[in-house]
Amino acid sequence: MKKIFTFCLIATALVKGSMAQDTISKSDVVAAAKLIALQYSAKEVEMMLPDLRDNVRDYEQMQRYPLRNNVQVSMVQQLVPDQLQQKQIKWRYDKSIRLPENRADLAFFSINQLGSLLRNSSISSVELTRFFLERLKKYSDTLQCVVSMTETIAMEQATQADFELSKGIDRGPLHGIPYGLKDLFAVKGTKTTWGAEPYKNQTIDEDAYVYTKLKNAGAVLIAKFTLGALAMGDYWFGGRTKNPWNLERGSSGSSAGSASATEAGLVPFAIGTETHGSIISPSHTCGATGLRPTFGSISRSGAMTLSWSLDKVGPICRNTADAATVFALLHGTDGKDASASNAAFNLNLNADIRKLKIGYAANHFEKLDTTGQEWGVIKALKEAGINPEPMHLPDTEVYKFDIIGMVVGAESAAAFDEFTRTGLDDAMTRQTRNDWPNYFRVSRTIPAVEYINANRHRTILMEAFNSAMKEYDVVITPTYGGRQLAITNLTGHPALCMPIGLNKQGLPNSITMLANLFQEEVLVTAGKFYQDITGHDDKHPPLFR
Repeated sequence: MKKIFTFCLIATALVKGSMAQDTISKSDVVAAAKLIALQYSAKEVEMMLPDLRDNVRDYEQMQRYPLRNNVQVSMVQQLVPDQLQQKQIKWRYDKSIRLPENRADLAFFSINQLGSLLRNSSISSVELTRFFLERLKKYSDTLQCVVSMTETIAMEQATQADFELSKGIDRGPLHGIPYGLKDLFAVKGTKTTWGAEPYKNQTIDEDAYVYTKLKNAGAVLIAKFTLGALAMGDYWFGGRTKNPWNLERGSSGSSAGSASATEAGLVPFAIGTETHGSIISPSHTCGATGLRPTFGSISRSGAMTLSWSLDKVGPICRNTADAATVFALLHGTDGKDASASNAAFNLNLNADIRKLKIGYAANHFEKLDTTGQEWGVIKALKEAGINPEPMHLPDTEVYKFDIIGMVVGAESAAAFDEFTRTGLDDAMTRQTRNDWPNYFRVSRTIPAVEYINANRHRTILMEAFNSAMKEYDVVITPTYGGRQLAITNLTGHPALCMPIGLNKQGLPNSITMLANLFQEEVLVTAGKFYQDITGHDDKHPPLFR
């Protein structure tokens, strides 16, 4: 008989223990219907009972076969790139660059500057790695940004980098450069804690795609950084990651440690992930430059899953050129992530911004004080001969309810199904209404029909946003303008978040630039131009200079 999957919530009303299928009563059905905004007649309830009881039997049978977090869903969200032909990128280095008189200034050198020093034999990768390891040891407790240091791996990789460079083997701009990973990426021989108490001793016998790509590029892993527990916020099992500009504040999340450590000069760059703001938000808060690429640009294999149709991987750096460099070495797929593709990224750091059509989201800007820092971005571009055009980004007229909340809720609750059913959620450090344990329990009541219909509304949203964007190469928007952060995560559009100075409280503020799908090349061109004419990316937190 046809199953009524809409009522799966009845089977999960008592998620921490088995509900015998014959204990479902008519009153249970009536009460459950209220949770999904429906009402059934007595005759309808009577008719439903046998099938609902059959459903519970199936659910209990299914739950006997647990699923690992890395098992993907068969319904795949995949964006198709227009350009697949990857051109070889010519990397250039500065032969004249030398070590700074004050060795501490190395902490804020760019990737290209550090790479030039390595190739000029001004410093070795081993020396550079020791320098950043010492900074981590000195400041990581202050910022609470490190889950684990990978010193043994780092020294092995740095030694190998020096040997290869001495033999004329050059793997590219990240060869010999130290970095850190958000601790939801698996690396063999290390703990992968997901920032959460129940998993703080977890080891995964796998190397994530991201780690493998960086290892093949010759980069040197020196630490695994904090993330809010199970990728929410900046609270992890060891405390709260701090904002390097004000230690009384958190760094935001969930790529909390990656942004905090990078902006404080503890690493040249780090890797983060985003489902709904987890690269953009900490980059904004800490004053870093965060690149959230097009959905599917980078394979997520070996990374913790929160939402199959939303999770993205991207670099957190101190300037756009560095973010572009890291993305150039990361983008692509290993075939293990059904949503990932091998889109081209033909980087040209000297591209001419004047060839681009740039707009700004007037409907978001008009809500801000015209003397504010966000309007200052438009003014700076105009003074440099660039004239962004006002345009309208679709917002509440197509985002009429919390689409992303329903999508993240249903998918994350599924990804952590056993975590909830077995009571492992009780071991989480934080247990407020706004934390994952309660969120997962509530999300289990989202009917399959509503989840699917939310994604159908998402299709309408994607069509509207693509239509608005297609007239422009780059669109500038306040980082938290309207619902753009939720909308662009749902549509999969790439975003670049950059600092635009300090606000009246002495904390970083930011702007976000958007581009069309898989058009990170133009995003980088515009972002680099803005940073070159303003220099906001050269400001660093005084406590860590």
